[in-house]
Amino acid sequence: MKLIFSLLIFSLSLAAYSQSSYQEGEKLSFRIKYGWFNTSKASLEIKKTSYQEEQVFHIVGVGKSVGLLDFFFKVRDRYESYITKDEGLPVKFIRDINEGGYKKHKELFFNHNTQQVRVLDFKHDTENSFYFKPNTQDMLSALYKLRNTIDVNTVRAGQEFNINMFFDDENYDFKTKILGFETIETKFGKVRCIKIRPYVVADRVFEESESLTFWVSADQNKIPVKIEAELAVGSLTAELDHYEGLKHSFKILMD
Repeated sequence: MKLIFSLLIFSLSLAAYSQSSYQEGEKLSFRIKYGWFNTSKASLEIKKTSYQEEQVFHIVGVGKSVGLLDFFFKVRDRYESYITKDEGLPVKFIRDINEGGYKKHKELFFNHNTQQVRVLDFKHDTENSFYFKPNTQDMLSALYKLRNTIDVNTVRAGQEFNINMFFDDENYDFKTKILGFETIETKFGKVRCIKIRPYVVADRVFEESESLTFWVSADQNKIPVKIEAELAVGSLTAELDHYEGLKHSFKILMD
């Protein structure tokens, strides 16, 4: 299951600033199932802080194994992204993961004037610089960019969104496609959602390029409500378990 939780945080991290969909104090928690087993928990939280004398949003994503999985395959993943409040551009990104002994710790520093990112790899004790495309996101800030880009009043099935993303040491053209609207059952009640298909690179984790699907609330928050992934070693589901500090009303449909 190596890298599964990294990819989950990345997918949570998928969702033009006509009206911001988030604010300081937003907290989301998710319950993760692998097959029939509750195996892990994940959370996303938005804080405010100062970075290089500028007020920024500090987004923290955490993934942790629980139960038997924690005994046999301990997972402790932490992602942090510092993004500008006006355009939502990343200025610093931290990826510090431990997945069953597989460890990676990198810090990325983005300079959007020179379009260069400085990458510190603490595991290998290296430092390198790379060029990136304009308006590039990191794997965590991409969610908040997408959340602000989607207009729930005009979005339609078949519509596609492309985001430039820099991940590890490479530039990616990250594409998502709107599949339509769907009402799903949650622990909070029925929620009308936008169903989205991100296109991922098929490898030993995902079966094919269309194996990941997620649902975001069809309101002004556009928070992730459910995620399904068909993996090479089974299926994984993440469901929203707790929320607080939302900027807009979370719409629960009445029977």
